[in-house]
Amino acid sequence: MRNETEKLYTVSAILIIGNKFKTEIVMKKILHVISSPRNGTSNSIQLGNKIIEQLKRNYPGSSVLVNNVVDKDYAHLTDIHIAGYLLPEEDKTQQHLDIIAPSDSAVEELINADIIIIGLPLYNFQMPSALKAWIDHIVRKGKTFSYQTGQAEGLLTNKKAYLAIASSGVYSDGPMKVYDFAEPYLRFILGFMGLKDITTFRVEGTALPGIMETALEKGLNSVTV
Repeated sequence: MRNETEKLYTVSAILIIGNKFKTEIVMKKILHVISSPRNGTSNSIQLGNKIIEQLKRNYPGSSVLVNNVVDKDYAHLTDIHIAGYLLPEEDKTQQHLDIIAPSDSAVEELINADIIIIGLPLYNFQMPSALKAWIDHIVRKGKTFSYQTGQAEGLLTNKKAYLAIASSGVYSDGPMKVYDFAEPYLRFILGFMGLKDITTFRVEGTALPGIMETALEKGLNSVTV
């Protein structure tokens, strides 16, 4: 029996027109990771939803699973987490199993997804702490990366990732570009886990006169997938 996460996803379907044509409809499993606490007013959430809108137009019938990491409130790692990640299955106690359950679920969501959208606002030149906590729960040896070949090898292959970044300043180019520490880190850590195909869209300059007036519209219009 498929588990609850898998039930949220539909892989593919066949459409038969009369007795003459058979067309395969490819449907994608989309994971939308939200890290803004602002809900409906969030520019990064709106940007992520715009990406999903276009993806669903390209792949009709695709399913979307939302992981709001602010609501999930992933715990900072403790020694029990680390032990639960590293111990052989037969040596794990119920305490280990319980404390790593949110991590196991988050990893399963990534493994099942075809497309991952990560939305984030820039806070103090970096990602929100809620998103970093999620990352600490998904970078798992033997699950999302491996050293089996003697060097690091990402296990989340054949997937597409999008970053939906919102910021009050302009960080995509110009003098502030070097102060965006979120996108370079996310590209590195996602690539470490095997996610190499990454596209970034931005809503930026939302606090800058002369730019803020059209920042959201410009960002949403920039989305092409």
